[in-house]
Amino acid sequence: MNVKIIARVLGLLLVVEGLSMLVAMLVALLYQGPDVTSFLVSSLICIIPGLVIAFLTSKAPKNISKREGFVIVSLVWLVFSLFGSIPYVISGSIPDYTNAFFETMSGFTTTGSSILENIEELPHGILFWRSLTQWLGGMGIIVLSLSFMPIFGIGGMQLFAAEVPGPTPDKISPKIHQTARMLWLIYILFTTLETLLLWAGGMSLFDSVNHSLTTMATGGFGTKQDSIAHWDSAYIQYVIIFFMILAGTNFSLSYLVLKGKVSRLYKDEEFKYYIFFIVGFTIIIFSGLLITSTLGVEQAFRDSLFQVVSIITTTGFATADYVLWAPILTILIFALFFFGGSAGSTGGGIKIMRIVVLLKNSYYELRRIVHPNAVIPVRFNQHSVDSKTVNNVLAFFMFYMLVFFLSSIIFMLFEPDMATAMGAVATSLGNIGPGIGDVGPSQTFLSIHPLGKWFLSFLMMLGRLELFTVLVLFSPSFWKH
Repeated sequence: MNVKIIARVLGLLLVVEGLSMLVAMLVALLYQGPDVTSFLVSSLICIIPGLVIAFLTSKAPKNISKREGFVIVSLVWLVFSLFGSIPYVISGSIPDYTNAFFETMSGFTTTGSSILENIEELPHGILFWRSLTQWLGGMGIIVLSLSFMPIFGIGGMQLFAAEVPGPTPDKISPKIHQTARMLWLIYILFTTLETLLLWAGGMSLFDSVNHSLTTMATGGFGTKQDSIAHWDSAYIQYVIIFFMILAGTNFSLSYLVLKGKVSRLYKDEEFKYYIFFIVGFTIIIFSGLLITSTLGVEQAFRDSLFQVVSIITTTGFATADYVLWAPILTILIFALFFFGGSAGSTGGGIKIMRIVVLLKNSYYELRRIVHPNAVIPVRFNQHSVDSKTVNNVLAFFMFYMLVFFLSSIIFMLFEPDMATAMGAVATSLGNIGPGIGDVGPSQTFLSIHPLGKWFLSFLMMLGRLELFTVLVLFSPSFWKH
């Protein structure tokens, strides 16, 4: 294990985090907030140690092995959250470090669960920092850094593979840093476009920027305590719905569409299933709301569509409290906790591609039983899916559900209510934000036991890195030479 290269990458990324805090400090200066000094001090706490570590390891070998990639990526998300909590504590916005760490990990992993019950009272700099942590974590800290990592002479394919561990980690360009750069350019383009549309719809510029940052990250942090429900505007809600769908779409597919290859959109099987699930669940829940509530047709449709898109993309914004809906509708929303966005998107969860491969493999298994001598491969996007990928998907699904059930049992030590425990675990593992029970859309995680918050923070990181990147570190064979 090349400890020096691990330390060097972490040191350089710590500098990146410190510079990000300076951006938040500029926002604090712009609004003459009381948190300017907090960001300056926090930035120095990141930048100075980062530069020292980078200097001391300047002669470290440049090659990064697969094992080192797993260690670096896992540590980066932990280190970023540990240091990213500092502005909250110093400014007094979240004086308790456990709560500050929970909020920060929830930010960087784009989960969106919060302990805050006074969001509107926070300074502008702190609000912007919350949104920025999600935006940085949405596309990925490593993917961001790889766009300029060649400057430091560090190869990044192993880091990219470890942080983007989905079934198909797409590369737009043969060179990994060019892929990272193109992904971030698309990310910035969509964020800017949403900002302008929200601003045109009546949101303040500050609120527009913050909500665009967290929409494209599928994060869900907002600037108001009652989330998007604060704006009783169909226009604003439909704009956010559109960009949530965009954020949950494979960014490589978005790149191809922007390049003029529009036909790839309706030929892509994952995208078609993604839209199918959104439409299907929206119709069912819309019908249920018409039967069980007094909402008008348009309001019921908008609430249904918004909540379905918000949960399936793992964004976590809310315009209605689905916990107060008819129990069957709440159960349907909870089922969506286990879907997630497309592979190669900023969405969390199991991912649509894995869901489709699982369903197809189960169906084909029935056909194989009837025709034992027939060769019936699983096909996806008109290509056969090799058995290694199918096995990987099956293993991922098994581990995901196993972690969910075991974690729910463990979490009931901190939260005896079963619905709340399952909701908190599912939303943390899927990087969604709101849960069910006492952690629904209109509630916060403030009352959760401190140990429970650390446990959920670990699940957030586990879910963001799609289990294997973190779980492999607990395997004894990983550390054997």
